[in-house]
Amino acid sequence: MTGRRRASRSGVLALWLLLVPLVGCGGQPAAGSAKAKVQSLLDRRSAAVLHHDETAYMRTGARTAYENLSAVPFASWSYRLTALHRTGATATADAELSYKVKGYDTSPVTVGRTLTLRLTVDGQWYVGSDKPAKKSGQQLWDQGKVSVVKGAHSLVMGVGQDADSLDDYRALADHAVPAVSDAWGTDWTRHVVVLVPGSLDGMAGLLGSPAASYRGIAAVTTGEAGGSGSAPADRIIVNPDAYALLGSMGKQVVLTHETTHVATRAHTTAATPLWLSEGYADWIGYRGTGRTPVQAAPELYRAVEDGDLPTALPADKDFGFSSEPTKLAQAYEGGWMACRMIEERWGVDQLGKFYRAVGAHKKRAGAVEDAMKSVLGVTLEDFTAQWREYLKAQLG
Repeated sequence: MTGRRRASRSGVLALWLLLVPLVGCGGQPAAGSAKAKVQSLLDRRSAAVLHHDETAYMRTGARTAYENLSAVPFASWSYRLTALHRTGATATADAELSYKVKGYDTSPVTVGRTLTLRLTVDGQWYVGSDKPAKKSGQQLWDQGKVSVVKGAHSLVMGVGQDADSLDDYRALADHAVPAVSDAWGTDWTRHVVVLVPGSLDGMAGLLGSPAASYRGIAAVTTGEAGGSGSAPADRIIVNPDAYALLGSMGKQVVLTHETTHVATRAHTTAATPLWLSEGYADWIGYRGTGRTPVQAAPELYRAVEDGDLPTALPADKDFGFSSEPTKLAQAYEGGWMACRMIEERWGVDQLGKFYRAVGAHKKRAGAVEDAMKSVLGVTLEDFTAQWREYLKAQLG
């Protein structure tokens, strides 16, 4: 009897040990099944966006988002579900949204999204909301219905803007692209995407930063400084509040400046100092406008007149949005004057070669010095001395 009881207990234990992994594995397909169903839902939602199928889109979730983005010409749109947090008949999904704008993006833009989901009475998942993930910036359609104006060299997308306003941006961008190509060359996409939100707060939302960081800044280009040159898409993002205060020439200079950042993106790396990237963009922006150094560099002009001549080229920290406004203006003006001097003394082609030579370095240390020596035939010390004399001659 004792032996039989022991054998019986051993058999129960063995059976229990066999069942444990089966029960554990049984839980996995249930969770995996929910994720598979949600991924299928997101795939159907993506197809509806690409095929402009509002009815199919409504079968997958709320209609509002579709109305906001329906005018945008997408070449691709897809979600990749990365996590699913379920509580009964509701869930929160973490996903990566990848999309391309047709004719403008060479690689997908990828952003983090957080979606809320619920089960319908027939057991199907339904999207309740689709919002930026934590620490991710908004997309333009998160702010309202997007209107689109297509130009010869540009695509302008806006929220809360009338057709005439967007067409004005289109004309400025279409003028900027060939102007940049004339100076820089044609080894870039030669088209730009301009985003015009309804306000400064809208601009900040797209950039995922506080509005105070961009107050007074008319426009920025995403990924313009210190990048790897491998970003899939640049966007020129306008601050309509500040932009409206500019005159017609100022508006054109700003759009041409930002377009230059798009064109030079692949050659603007961590080795490129801001005095060069911003100065070069200003140089192309002012090119052909007839603006004199005194007109275009008023803060440096006042400093030179007061005997406060800069001793060195502007440092990166001088370009920070938190810099004192006068110092910030002088940094931009100093970079522009340096590029203007190179163009006058060495030529347009050498200025472009110098920019590319600096960006070709893997790190900042020695990049400017090496490029000055190989392209311009001068040392940094000699160049700085020439620049200071140039400032005195042009602004004194």
